[in-house]
Amino acid sequence: MALTQTTDYTQYVQLFMGTANGGNMFPGVVSAPFSVVKLGPDLYNGADAYSGYLPTGNVTGFSMMHESGTGGAPKYGTVSQMPVVGGVSNPLVDLSSPRASADQAQVGYYSTSLSSGIKVELAATNHAGLFSYSFPTALQANVVVDVSHVLPSFRGLGLGQNYVRGNITVSNDGHYEGSGTYNNGWNLAPEWTVYFCGFFDKPVSSKVFSGSGTTLSRYDSGNSASGTNRVGGVFTFAESNVTSRVGIFFISSGKACQFLDEEIPAGTGLQDLVSKAKGNWNSEVFAKVTTGETDTNTLELLYSSLYGMHLIPSNRTGENPLWESSEPYYDDLFTLWDLFRCSTSLMQVLQPISYEEQIRSLIDIWRHDGYMPDARSSNFNGRSQGGSNADNVLADAYVKGVRGAVNWADGYQAMVKDAELQPPNNHDPQASDSSDKEGRGALPDWIKYGYITPSYTRAVSRAVEYSANDFALHQVASGQGNDADASKYLARSRNWRNHWNPDALSLNFSGFVVPKNADGSFVSQDPESCGGCYWGDAYYEATPWEYSFNPHHDIYTLINYTGGPEDFVRRLDTIFQPNLNPKGAGRFADNAALSSFSTIFNPGNEPSFASPYLFNFAGRQDLSVQRSRYVAKTYYSTQPDGLPGNSDAGAMQTWLLWNMIGLFPLTGQTTFLITSPWFSMDLDLGNDKTLKITTTGGNSDTAYYVQSLRVNGFVSLHSLNVQLAAYSRAFPPPEHGSRDPVVTVLAD
Repeated sequence: MALTQTTDYTQYVQLFMGTANGGNMFPGVVSAPFSVVKLGPDLYNGADAYSGYLPTGNVTGFSMMHESGTGGAPKYGTVSQMPVVGGVSNPLVDLSSPRASADQAQVGYYSTSLSSGIKVELAATNHAGLFSYSFPTALQANVVVDVSHVLPSFRGLGLGQNYVRGNITVSNDGHYEGSGTYNNGWNLAPEWTVYFCGFFDKPVSSKVFSGSGTTLSRYDSGNSASGTNRVGGVFTFAESNVTSRVGIFFISSGKACQFLDEEIPAGTGLQDLVSKAKGNWNSEVFAKVTTGETDTNTLELLYSSLYGMHLIPSNRTGENPLWESSEPYYDDLFTLWDLFRCSTSLMQVLQPISYEEQIRSLIDIWRHDGYMPDARSSNFNGRSQGGSNADNVLADAYVKGVRGAVNWADGYQAMVKDAELQPPNNHDPQASDSSDKEGRGALPDWIKYGYITPSYTRAVSRAVEYSANDFALHQVASGQGNDADASKYLARSRNWRNHWNPDALSLNFSGFVVPKNADGSFVSQDPESCGGCYWGDAYYEATPWEYSFNPHHDIYTLINYTGGPEDFVRRLDTIFQPNLNPKGAGRFADNAALSSFSTIFNPGNEPSFASPYLFNFAGRQDLSVQRSRYVAKTYYSTQPDGLPGNSDAGAMQTWLLWNMIGLFPLTGQTTFLITSPWFSMDLDLGNDKTLKITTTGGNSDTAYYVQSLRVNGFVSLHSLNVQLAAYSRAFPPPEHGSRDPVVTVLAD
């Protein structure tokens, strides 16, 4: 039976997909795409819990704020509650509890059974959460609210979050409100504050506490506590079934209370919230992709991946404490370094309204903060892993026709600032040479030499990315009729060539991007190694082999550098051969998922994302299909270890989704690389348009090579000429009439 817009697609979503093996997915409650509240458990086992969740360990609380799929260091885990049985003599000591059984989750719902006999059920809305507790009847029931609660970091990199100060006020009717202020985390953020407002539905006796570490300085029946010490409240109940409602906001606790009363009025049932959340996801995400596919495993992979790409960023429009604006505001970008490669392109297809808002938000952050972010969380830019990749996102939107309410004059000026003005150094101990907060820290070398010297960290990977960033400026300048800028930035986009050492040798191939000194000499470099592959090295999270395939905007120059199409194909196919990465075990030592691959190609990290598709440029579309399909079928599943690396805010899932669709985008260009769709499907493009993808003649597992392609019935490409498709044909803008675009693929 074909899936339709009335189908409950949430039945196919596996919430624990990618929660283990470094995937770091958040399995808790997210009531709608880009929701502010992400309510779920916080676990402790001595390792970093990036999303709060870990497959093993003790529960330390259930908190309202989380990220999903990120690495580096944990963020949030704030505004928490922890249920406890028996007397609570000291709420500052370890009150964590093992789980009695495996957690249960479905879209809009999460439950945990603790070894203490407590069952916890969770539901949520955009700004509020519902906690339902079932306590053992023979034991005293308590809920501890610890304002100092955050997700800790154990990596020793100086990225751990800090509680700065807090306050809480309680009343005898079960109401409490207050705020907590925190700093640091992965983006090295300064102080930020979240306000909360909570209610319990049962009569309550309460105490407030204050202290340092595990030493109490105060624990009494007063009605408030505040200061730089740990503060909080302990709420005790005479009944075994207790429900709590909590709202959050970033400007005032009064507004948090208002959101709570609007979104979860007193008496709201948990199942009502679950049903509403499922309706949100069905209508806003899942019903936009319909198919006649009947294989349950495939449908679960499809809809679980769609879910995973819509958890962050967080839409906090109207909730920005730093400035007032009529523009949209999105926070929790983790990170554009991950997302620009294929995620934002799919977001434009499936969520055109939200996508335009996200573009406007990036530009508005530049207006008020000075630079567009490459990453942002808790209302603060940071950290930029390579280039100024918001430039790529804006260029992609521009060339694909996003206009609406976007102020493109301002957008281009934001891009120019990235390209011309070095940001102040934020003195990150891991990369103290220049700013990694925003912008392009190595810009002086880029402008002076046309390459980046080893005086800057990540010199080679930055150079490759700066080239793509400048190509993005070229694209927008060209579209705006600014010929002088277009020529200037096109020339700068070719600077990656200055890092190409034709004499660098590896595996019988010559020519790789390598470090280059100020005097013009190349630094000796093993192309199979990136050293520590981190902030202080010449290459960030990928080897010279991988980065040498990354100048996608200048691909024909790259093909020429490698000896022509045939040699390019041989070189490219080499990265997919097993056991050619003996140094891989030393890479990314902090992440087992990134260290275990025996190929040079790394399916678990973004610099390799486009590589399987580059065969198209050398006339071997069949190899693009073969290699990309193998990666998708081998490294992805709906199991907890079903992602090959960090989800990276859904980047991994969107790579898989494009593979299912049978296309791959080139960011900042109007070209798609053709692979082979897994099944026929319809994509709702908005504006009453649907992209209809029909695949016939093949089997998605064994006979998937494209024999012919027709776009809208007018274009027919055959055999090895099936390489590229124009964006405007597959995704026409609204003004191009009412006819739905149709892509028909014959496979064998």
